[in-house]
Amino acid sequence: MERGMRPGDRLPGEAELMAHFGMAKGTIREALRVLEAQGLIRTRTGPGGGAFVNEVSEARARALLGNYFYFKEIGITDIYELRRVLEPVLAHDLAGRLSADQIAALEDVMQVYQERPDTIEIAERQRFAELDFHALLASFSPNPLLGFQCRFLIGLLKELTICRRIYRRPIPGFRTVGRDYQSRLIEALKAGDGGAARAIMRAHMLAAQKVMEEQEAVVLRQFLSDAEPGAVGRPG
Repeated sequence: MERGMRPGDRLPGEAELMAHFGMAKGTIREALRVLEAQGLIRTRTGPGGGAFVNEVSEARARALLGNYFYFKEIGITDIYELRRVLEPVLAHDLAGRLSADQIAALEDVMQVYQERPDTIEIAERQRFAELDFHALLASFSPNPLLGFQCRFLIGLLKELTICRRIYRRPIPGFRTVGRDYQSRLIEALKAGDGGAARAIMRAHMLAAQKVMEEQEAVVLRQFLSDAEPGAVGRPG
């Protein structure tokens, strides 16, 4: 960073690094291994090889951060407490700023869950697509930190075991209500009405949180019931 190096630039050779930092070969090699593990450099062997500056992808950053939360008791309520704060701000900021292509991309995602699903597998794909709508919207944010935080929370929802169980349950009205909120949101975004966009998104998050928490309670009750002594072979 101090030298203004950009992704793809080659780092100095091992001998030069040793001389520059006054470190032994083993120390330099270990430092390079650490940098590569962090995704900050990539190495290539053979002619034209060496160590090169690498830009950490958002997917890798989310995965690394997600590893931290594997050891924390993160739940649906925790995630939605933040989504209720962040996504209304996101919607407000994007009102009147989206291009026709960006609006069209959001509407294309909504086509995935336009029709009533015939199977629980299709319903599950539709629910992931509903989350993809929000992730795509976040990708349009001019604030990279806000966009990253929103997409990270959405990624957590997709990965939580309890959520995956919920998404495989029939939930009457969940698809149509969510789609209605998103349709109204798009109209507010087109109109440049930031206040309406924020209010619609907040209402959407509150409604989704309520349903998810209710379903979480049902799934947990079923799990505890199945785990009781004598529950082997019990249907459900």
